[in-house]
Amino acid sequence: QVFLRVLVAANGLAHQVELKTSSGSARLDHAALDTVKRWRFVPARQGDQSVAAWVVVPISFSLEG
Repeated sequence: QVFLRVLVAANGLAHQVELKTSSGSARLDHAALDTVKRWRFVPARQGDQSVAAWVVVPISFSLEG
């Protein structure tokens, strides 16, 4: 499992993505980072305004074979 720290911009795009907790595999960590950078999020809100905010995103991997 990988935990990423993501700064979600007011427009819902991942503005900054950082590794918070590694899976122990550089290849899996890199795959998680690349994937989350392309995600679109529902931005945080203050009243009726969308605002940037940090969130922690867990990514779980299941290895087979």
